[in-house]
Amino acid sequence: MPTLNWIGKEKVVSHHLEVPYRVLDRKYTFGDTPDSGNMIIHGDNLEALKALLPEYENRIKCIYIDPPYNTGASPENGGWIYYDNVNDPHIRKWLGKIVGAELDDLSRHDKWLCMMYPRLVLLQKLLSDDGAIFISIDDNELANLKLICDEIFGSRNFVDLFSWNKTETPANLSHKSKKAVEYVLCYLKAPNTIKFKGLSKNSVSNNGLMNQTNAVHELIFPPNQIDTNLKDGIYRAGKYGTDSYDIYLIEDTEVKDGFFIKPIKLKGKFKWGQDNLNKEIAAGTLVSIKTKAFSPSYEKREYEPEVPWNYISKKFGVQTNENASEELTTIFGEKVFNFPKPPSLIEYLVNFLCDKSDIILDSFAGSGTTAHAVLNLNKQDGGHRKFILCEMCDYAENITAERVRRVMKGYGASTGSAPAVEGTGGSFDFYELGETIFDPATGNLNDNADTEQIRRYLWFSETNAPYPTTEGDAMNRISTHPYYLGTHQHNNYYFYYIKGEETCLDWDFLNTFTEQDRAEMYIIYADRCVLTEEEMMKLNIRFKKIPRDIKRV
Repeated sequence: MPTLNWIGKEKVVSHHLEVPYRVLDRKYTFGDTPDSGNMIIHGDNLEALKALLPEYENRIKCIYIDPPYNTGASPENGGWIYYDNVNDPHIRKWLGKIVGAELDDLSRHDKWLCMMYPRLVLLQKLLSDDGAIFISIDDNELANLKLICDEIFGSRNFVDLFSWNKTETPANLSHKSKKAVEYVLCYLKAPNTIKFKGLSKNSVSNNGLMNQTNAVHELIFPPNQIDTNLKDGIYRAGKYGTDSYDIYLIEDTEVKDGFFIKPIKLKGKFKWGQDNLNKEIAAGTLVSIKTKAFSPSYEKREYEPEVPWNYISKKFGVQTNENASEELTTIFGEKVFNFPKPPSLIEYLVNFLCDKSDIILDSFAGSGTTAHAVLNLNKQDGGHRKFILCEMCDYAENITAERVRRVMKGYGASTGSAPAVEGTGGSFDFYELGETIFDPATGNLNDNADTEQIRRYLWFSETNAPYPTTEGDAMNRISTHPYYLGTHQHNNYYFYYIKGEETCLDWDFLNTFTEQDRAEMYIIYADRCVLTEEEMMKLNIRFKKIPRDIKRV
């Protein structure tokens, strides 16, 4: 398989191993549910991804990222608020530290590749075995991105290059072509037989009424010939000349995109009786009312999932950049971000493979579109999907998080007391990157780091399994011992650590064990140990010294 080389590659291929592990410092909770699973993390996304490993490695079903396109634009020269040419001060500082004197020799493509490679490596680790990653990109770095993704994810895990119709008014910048599409590169974590789910397709059947209990029914009217303003329980429809025809409600209904989405009753010249009409609607018949006499033409349709097309447009309900900008301006009341992605694009991609309780990660969060999309999906189907956003820029709080707050509460101008767009509800926790686990000067554990976060890190470094926090879990939380971490593969783990004090594995410590602590093997971390090798072998104890024996993730 061909691989891509560039200046600085040898410095970044294994750099994820050298990234310091930082704890996540929760600053606040928005909403009524702390630890809801929804997270917004402000800080270097490389360090944020490393911080997520102990709890989320191999657990993220869907990753969507919209990294810098490397167009050469920046805020200083009239470009995006998001640094798009990899000249963000944080990135330049990081590049200078990692590649050293070679920084000045790097082209903008070298810099972009150095920035992307270790982040993609960590994203691959976080992705679940049945998961997929979607990466928005344009033609500036598409070829390079495809090659490094082949290297990191494996060329056999390439799914497709989806083309997205990003605009209906493309600019004539090159005077040779108008760029109306961008791309979404998709890779699996591992080969699998999962079938991606697109929109429903209709197959026409003339074999009588449908047997499906969840059949779809719609009533379609000619364009611009329905007045959806309810008055005295009546919708006006079929305005031909001086005549008008009434549609009466059987029960409260609503109209969406020109369709009635609950049963209705027709009054007018209609060749079916009401009983027959009700029967046809209940059976899922698609009724089109296109004539003055309300004479129906209808088809019986069955609905089943369709594998998605690799061209994404409004045909599939996916909006453009212009729509996304209008929506974001409505949310904030002013323009705050250039070229945001529409939530409908991410909703469409997420629905390819995600169930109602999966986790969706976006490590280039920008204006927070991914969270908006996840909240929309949960509102539509009552799901419990979770989002994790990482954003390194200073607007993480006043744009990214603020957008999510407004989407949850509702937004937009309204004539009444309620917002124009109803809130989705929900909660999230906002984090900053905190202390490193290890003191960079001494290599010892950092006493300023939160002990619980150190425990999570240690558990992950030992077991590569999610941290056991559920009380009463028979497999992982069988003991109430204060220094007990959990049980993994019949081994009990203990972290005997007290800030500012030296701990010792001795008989006094072992005498604190109870019947709950019985296990096949005991792995005990402490500062020192006075037991003999013979005593530990007899008791099935394995001593590990703090910090020497703590693995560096």
